[in-house]
Amino acid sequence: MTETTFPEPTPEQAALMARVRRMMLIAGLTTMLAISAVLVAIGYRLFHAEESASASTDVTAALPTGARITATAVSGDRLVVTVDMGGATEIRTFDAHTLRPAGRLRFVTMP
Repeated sequence: MTETTFPEPTPEQAALMARVRRMMLIAGLTTMLAISAVLVAIGYRLFHAEESASASTDVTAALPTGARITATAVSGDRLVVTVDMGGATEIRTFDAHTLRPAGRLRFVTMP
């Protein structure tokens, strides 16, 4: 059997092979970076999904005697409740995810 011998590459061929290797290394590193970014994003979403699912949603809000709820609405991540308290109107806002009070706006009539 005869062995195949390859001639030595010319300087132009050697430069081309070095350039191809360098481009392959860059492409491989970029691909690994992209895959890592996707895995981090998936992990982040899973971590925060468990956190928000574990929040308790059973909340009891006390209204003053004689008060009644006249309207409710959801705006973005806020729950808005309009309460009529014997002529005075009050708007109470709550965080839609945790149902914690976020603010209160009271309207009264001037004499």
